[in-house]
Amino acid sequence: MSTIALFGASGKTGQEVLAQALRQGIHVRALVRTPAKITTRDAGLEIIAGDVLNPADVARTVQGTDAVVSVFGQVKGSPKNVQTVGTRHIVAAMRAQGIRHIISLSGGGLPFGPDQPKLADRLIRGIMKLVVPQVLTDAAGHAEVLQASGLDWKIVRGPRLTDQPYTGQYRVGWVGVNASTSIGRADLAEFILKQVKTDEFVRQMPFVSY
Repeated sequence: MSTIALFGASGKTGQEVLAQALRQGIHVRALVRTPAKITTRDAGLEIIAGDVLNPADVARTVQGTDAVVSVFGQVKGSPKNVQTVGTRHIVAAMRAQGIRHIISLSGGGLPFGPDQPKLADRLIRGIMKLVVPQVLTDAAGHAEVLQASGLDWKIVRGPRLTDQPYTGQYRVGWVGVNASTSIGRADLAEFILKQVKTDEFVRQMPFVSY
């Protein structure tokens, strides 16, 4: 039975990842700043109060796990480089404790080699550069940390996230290649958790959409 460290468990996507992991019998060590936001109670869940920007909190969370799932990112009021710095702490803790496998969530604005962005993709990225440039910069920074880590990393990218109920039907491609412009959090969470048990996309950035 595997144990994962989960960062970002209190967010909408994180809560879906948490719920599905527990249903699958995966043990979860979740680092959250506000434990009261996690209402789930399960024998397989250990909630750790702390901050991803605190290296000691991150090290405690990673301890004794088989893999890391990171779905935290920019939220209102967070530092502009929260994902980059937090990922740096996670990587340091993983390397110190001999843990190799990390799955991190990002968006389609983060480019990867096989992408073939269409006009709509370029327009969305252009709007993001104008409105939330720190999100793109932070995503790129966190990717650079992972690429330089020497770990078995995967960055799962998604387009616009919705609360659509689980379908189990989605595509895995690249931006502009076998892809659309939305994905439900439940389906995205399923794909993320599948990556805990496979080496299929190691050091790649698959794009998941309907």
